[in-house]
Amino acid sequence: MNLQTLQQYYGGKTVLLTGHTGFKGSWLLQILHMAGAHVHGLALAPEQPDDLYNTIQGQALCVSSTYADIRNSQMVLDEVQKVQPDIIFHLAAQPLVRRSYNEPSYTFEVNCQGTIHVMEAMRSLDKPCIGIMITTDKVYENFEDGRAYKEEDKLGGYDPYSASKAAAEIAIGSYRNSFFNPKHYGKHHKALAAARAGNVIGGGDFAADRIIPDIVRAIQNDQPVTLRNPGAVRPWQHVLEPLAGYLQLCIRLMEDPVLYAQGYNFGPETNDVLQVEVLTQAIIKVLEKGEYRVETLDHQLHEAQLLMLDIAKAKGMLDWVPKLNALQAIEWTAQWYKAQSQDARAKCTAQIEAYFNL
Repeated sequence: MNLQTLQQYYGGKTVLLTGHTGFKGSWLLQILHMAGAHVHGLALAPEQPDDLYNTIQGQALCVSSTYADIRNSQMVLDEVQKVQPDIIFHLAAQPLVRRSYNEPSYTFEVNCQGTIHVMEAMRSLDKPCIGIMITTDKVYENFEDGRAYKEEDKLGGYDPYSASKAAAEIAIGSYRNSFFNPKHYGKHHKALAAARAGNVIGGGDFAADRIIPDIVRAIQNDQPVTLRNPGAVRPWQHVLEPLAGYLQLCIRLMEDPVLYAQGYNFGPETNDVLQVEVLTQAIIKVLEKGEYRVETLDHQLHEAQLLMLDIAKAKGMLDWVPKLNALQAIEWTAQWYKAQSQDARAKCTAQIEAYFNL
């Protein structure tokens, strides 16, 4: 899949992108804009002036940009009815594990009930529509036994974030069976799929409690970065990898809205994982500056130490494969932050073009 293919499928399409002001949403917004889609954004306002959405002047890339809370069902319904989208990419979420411990009710409301609001609004459309619901790799009941999880594995969640996303997956499955059943596509003309990915890295991420932003902030402030779980193993991937997966999934649904209306994992190869400490060392090496320290707490919040996805289904059915390994993803991410002479949109555009030309 290259940019020409994206333009062929997305050019002129009306797309509703929830969470367009977030990190992943801002990257996806730029890709869709480059592909010629008419993008309408729905999300909370950016939290900080230096958020990626602001620095790429994201509002200029949207046909419309609505700042609102996804928990407001009537607002979501009104927006979907106004936009009349051909495609919905639902990225809006409370995405942080540690924040979910502090705000569990809010996390469930946004991640589960918010997803239901989007699907209810999609159900109200009197036209064909494709819905790509973005969840996370953390939706599986994680036994941390070294096994890579497949799409049919049991859902679960220790922390409120993981559980809220697993609950969203159950709701997605229910709506697919009850209202958007592929067997009855000729009646409802809706195709619903779920995409599971996580631990993305890339330029322009400034969120709290994420390793790359923590390293960048520490370097900027001449302080060591603090590692809570240095031995935790994560399937690190550059942000463009899962986004390309979402776009490829949507293309397949355009071609066959019955066959591909399922859930899919998007991640690196199972042998391409790094411990948090190794990733930290690698990015500090590329940036040529920075240091870290390990913080041991007696009452540390639980976070999974090991999590891997089996991506055979996405490779086999969607013809999607990762293009960058973990060390290349680190290199691309570090180079984005090092390129001080370019503005944020130019840096993103250059990497998008490079990625889709691989």
